Amino acid sequence: MKLRRLLTLIPILGLLAACGSKPEPVAVGYGTNAQACLAEALYFEARGTGEIGRRAVGEVILNRANDPQFPSTVCGVVDQRYNGSCQFSYRCNGSLTYNEPHALANANVTANTLLTNRGEDITNGALFFHASTMAPGWFGTLRRLGTFGGNIFYR
Repeated sequence: MKLRRLLTLIPILGLLAACGSKPEPVAVGYGTNAQACLAEALYFEARGTGEIGRRAVGEVILNRANDPQFPSTVCGVVDQRYNGSCQFSYRCNGSLTYNEPHALANANVTANTLLTNRGEDITNGALFFHASTMAPGWFGTLRRLGTFGGNIFYR
């Protein structure tokens, strides 16, 4: 049982080490520590949405990094503030505690896959998303592209 727990923690330890260590390029064009930043966002924004939901949220972050109206790196997108508000609410509300090791390991795997072998964008270029349980608000002015893992995606 101890070995199984250790194997579960290995991806987590690697992610946490990347967050506090000297930046190393992960994927050309996405900046340094891209995998750590992307996995962080996937953990806090999509950990309960399954692989498809995590992938779709990751696609939005990568789409933003490739769009001139947003920062040009994954970490820049994840940390972006607009009019004093965080683009990703977990960044403003102080909930940066990883308490689900399996979910963090899954987020890290999805982040690595997106950065090294992205393939086709399942969201068709989405730049925005919100939980399907939220009222659309200003999202209602955007073109809806689909629903993945309990989130609704827009451009």
